[in-house]
Amino acid sequence: MSINDVRVRQMIAEEAARIILDEGVVDYRLAKRKAADRLGAGQTRNLPRNTEIEEAVFERQRLFEDDESRQRLTHLRRMAVQAMQLLEPFNPRLVGPVLAGIVNGRDELTLHVFADSVEEVIFYLQDRGVTWRSDERRLRGAQGHVFYPCIEFGAEGVDVDAVVFPVDGIRQPPPSPVDGRPMRRAGLREVERLLEEV
Repeated sequence: MSINDVRVRQMIAEEAARIILDEGVVDYRLAKRKAADRLGAGQTRNLPRNTEIEEAVFERQRLFEDDESRQRLTHLRRMAVQAMQLLEPFNPRLVGPVLAGIVNGRDELTLHVFADSVEEVIFYLQDRGVTWRSDERRLRGAQGHVFYPCIEFGAEGVDVDAVVFPVDGIRQPPPSPVDGRPMRRAGLREVERLLEEV
């Protein structure tokens, strides 16, 4: 790979990081395609790996982080704790940008919950007067992509996506969209500890 190729790849990673943080795009593939197009390199096959983009996200956040970003992360993690306390019977686990410490342009968080059926979670929320909406999320699995039911609800201006897995799914996290390894999940106690660190 030539020095020019390396530089183009680095520029795409940096622009993709900016898109993720400033525009709230969470799909790394979409962010790198948008970045390549904006840089006039839309036809290149020399795209950065997701791990390179994630490194650029952390670097950009480190360089440009301010009190407002830290306060937003703290607020999002507090809302995660509240949502996890609400969903405690379903062993909630925080995943995604809020767990990783990435503050993008979206006020949302994702939880994985575990139940015998999605209806069990729905009835539980209805009994507590929580307004919800049903959707589904596509996640990578061992045999390709799998669709999981998702319950969406709000908590003080934050959108919460509770992706419902079978009860035994707690032992088998789906692959991370960033590096393909098992997705990092954090239980309530770990998220509470993260709040103490901020």
